[in-house]
Amino acid sequence: MTDVVLQSGLPEIPDKLYFKIGEVSDLLGVEPYVLRYWETEFSVLSPKKSGTGHRLYRRKDVELLLRIKHLLYDRKFTIDGARQSLQEELRAPKARAAKTTTVQRDLFALDPLPEIRRQLADILSMLK
Repeated sequence: MTDVVLQSGLPEIPDKLYFKIGEVSDLLGVEPYVLRYWETEFSVLSPKKSGTGHRLYRRKDVELLLRIKHLLYDRKFTIDGARQSLQEELRAPKARAAKTTTVQRDLFALDPLPEIRRQLADILSMLK
């Protein structure tokens, strides 16, 4: 997600595995029918369904919904415009990741120790 969405004063997403549609509706401040409509318009949005047919949204789904709401309500995008923006955002990190992986692989082949040290330092900082 972009920093714009995270900095806009939106409520923090609780630390849960799954959210029911009512919880997501309250969190985003939109009606449940809006969320169901967005599911039909944005193919990247596909919550799981429980055995009884209830929608179960994961954290990544909620983050995506926050991004969609930001594009539609704050930036005033149309549905098509928001869809294109999300597709571009999803494509861009993949291209960057592929490029970065190639560079990392080349550096790793020369001397693996600096890369291993950096990765261990990253892990250590996450554990603090």
